[in-house]
Amino acid sequence: MKALLIYSEFPDTFWNFKHALKFIRKKSAYPPLGLLTVGAMLPKEWSKRLIDLNVTKITEKDLAWADYAFISGMVVQRDTVRQIIARCKEAGLKLVAGGPLFTSEYEQFKEVDHFVLNEAELTLPLFLADLERGCAKRIYETSEFYDIRKTPAPMWQLADPTQYAAMGIQFSNGCPFYCKFCNVTALFGHRTRFKATRQIISELNALYGLRWRGQIFFVNDNFIGNKRYLKTQFLPALIEWRNNKRGIPFNTEASVNLNDDKPLMEMMVKARF
Repeated sequence: MKALLIYSEFPDTFWNFKHALKFIRKKSAYPPLGLLTVGAMLPKEWSKRLIDLNVTKITEKDLAWADYAFISGMVVQRDTVRQIIARCKEAGLKLVAGGPLFTSEYEQFKEVDHFVLNEAELTLPLFLADLERGCAKRIYETSEFYDIRKTPAPMWQLADPTQYAAMGIQFSNGCPFYCKFCNVTALFGHRTRFKATRQIISELNALYGLRWRGQIFFVNDNFIGNKRYLKTQFLPALIEWRNNKRGIPFNTEASVNLNDDKPLMEMMVKARF
């Protein structure tokens, strides 16, 4: 089976940093971490290609090569996703869709053959099992949340790091707060779920081994969702990992109450956030 992993282009908004990236000669801020992780979850015997339309174009040869197109996107990418769907259907490709946009609005995309919704670690294996038996359903969804300590590392070899301003590492899902302006908890819940420290260190080693020395963004819904875990396990290990390593500044997102915890801020600074 040949799978084309397609990430649609961000419109010219805050989300794509298009004009700022020209100053550092990069095409996109971050690679599509979700699709790279999906690539690692697909059967090893499958052939896979990543097409990130923020850094490259999709060709007729790409479309002719593939058996299935796996597409993902955020709500802000809705219009460009529709363009990709139309092009894939014109080429006769079967479409599998997942990610925040489709989990929220799958009813609006009648042309998609299969939806793998919510957390793919739970729903993708169900789809793949049915696909192998020749009885794949249209919709796979779940109300459960996955233990991301079992999530595989992204398939970095599918991406070209030179095109990006920063790399990303999935650190946690979920947030303890109830902000009305944010749909994070609707997607990932209020319980903060972390990857194990050894997982993160392994992923950092992989990126370091690829000679990446630029920024790394710790992808999460709220980095300080579990301060005790950060102080007692994760940040001490991260500070130790830093020994004798150059470059690689870290950044992340955290709620403003980080300002109330000076020792935690000091530890993050020591880890070079």
